[in-house]
Amino acid sequence: MTRETVRRRRKTKMFRTWIAVVLGSALGGTPVAPAIAAPAAVTIETVTVGNPGNPGEQSISGDPTFYGGVAYTYAIGKYEVTAGQYTAFLNAVASTDTYGLYHTRMDFDADSTRHGCNIKRQGSPGSYTYSVAPDWTDRPVNYVSWADAARFANWLHNGQPAGAQDSTTTERGTYLLDGVSQGNDTALEDILREPDATWAIPSEDEWYKAAYHKNDGVSGNYWNYPTSTDAGVDWHLIDPDPGNNATKSGGAIGLWTIDAPYYRTSVGAHENSESPYGTFDQGGNVMEFTEAVPESDIRRIRGGSWYWAGLLGAWDVDDVMHSSDQLHDLGFRVVSLQVGPVSAPLPRAASGLRFAIVGSHPVREQVHFQAELPEAAHVRIDFFDVAGRRVGGAVDEAMPAGTNEVRWRTRDLAPGVYLARLSALGRSEVVRFVRLR
Repeated sequence: MTRETVRRRRKTKMFRTWIAVVLGSALGGTPVAPAIAAPAAVTIETVTVGNPGNPGEQSISGDPTFYGGVAYTYAIGKYEVTAGQYTAFLNAVASTDTYGLYHTRMDFDADSTRHGCNIKRQGSPGSYTYSVAPDWTDRPVNYVSWADAARFANWLHNGQPAGAQDSTTTERGTYLLDGVSQGNDTALEDILREPDATWAIPSEDEWYKAAYHKNDGVSGNYWNYPTSTDAGVDWHLIDPDPGNNATKSGGAIGLWTIDAPYYRTSVGAHENSESPYGTFDQGGNVMEFTEAVPESDIRRIRGGSWYWAGLLGAWDVDDVMHSSDQLHDLGFRVVSLQVGPVSAPLPRAASGLRFAIVGSHPVREQVHFQAELPEAAHVRIDFFDVAGRRVGGAVDEAMPAGTNEVRWRTRDLAPGVYLARLSALGRSEVVRFVRLR
């Protein structure tokens, strides 16, 4: 078996789901497309990642970047997105498949040497339907690009609608894709998460924290591996799982956690090898896209795979792909940002504290906030990048009761996503904003 290395570079040391959709050919019959008015077909099981404001860690000596610091609470997919979930997505929006969400290599039976996830397409443009067999449904989807994952996130954000691939289904929502083609890496890698996103591809810090942070409070403590250990990870599939296992190669050619035809286990098969926050397979099975663009025209991927066992550790930060790359051991998971404010109010916190962005957004030269206070108070507003590092100077002043206008200059910030945290009267509120060039 030959490793597919489409534009891969290395520079240093390197849900559970229930599908409420008829997939007829899974039982050997004629595949049946879901009705246009069908209810949402996919449930993404998530775990909450708390301890907001934790510092990141410098996982490689000499690397100036700190990873895993996140200033807000969020939820992340407990499992990688599966072939069954992606099939439901295709049946909802890809009867024509304008933007190529289906890759022919997904069809395992058409060419078993490509190790696809066995999603099959039937019909012709305008009437395509998709199916996946029961023994493949809960294994991770592969041969998806970053653009495919972004369109899947938009579909979740928009409430899992059925219809053509347009602004109401796949092209707008968390990401403003607006018809950007699969092969346009330059345009794809300029796309940022929108401030009102509800479902998204994980940022690198969101992914890293869920995988490695010890979940021991607002600490800078991290494990080396996403199975809650600093030791090496085993590759065995044992019932019951003794812990610290991942779906990966066994250190020699031809040794795999599970052999042909699957090579990928059902998500969560290593039931006692979860991360401290309760995620599964952040090491092994398939590598996963993040939002990170560490340099022009590439996206950061994380987690190692069934084939590529050497990338499970926290220090493995330099495996990258183009946004259009689609491989046999590359997939994704999603995060949910619908988990409320960054910090829960203290029991005695006053009601009526509100903090919001007003005026035009995204911003360029300055960002305009409104801070509404139920009583006069001393207010502090701190600003962070998505790694949880403070940027710029804080607002620190007394404000009267009622609505207060606050303007903060952003011209010295690099383009990207930032967070503003207001602290007053014993509680905090956080808003996200995007700074454009």
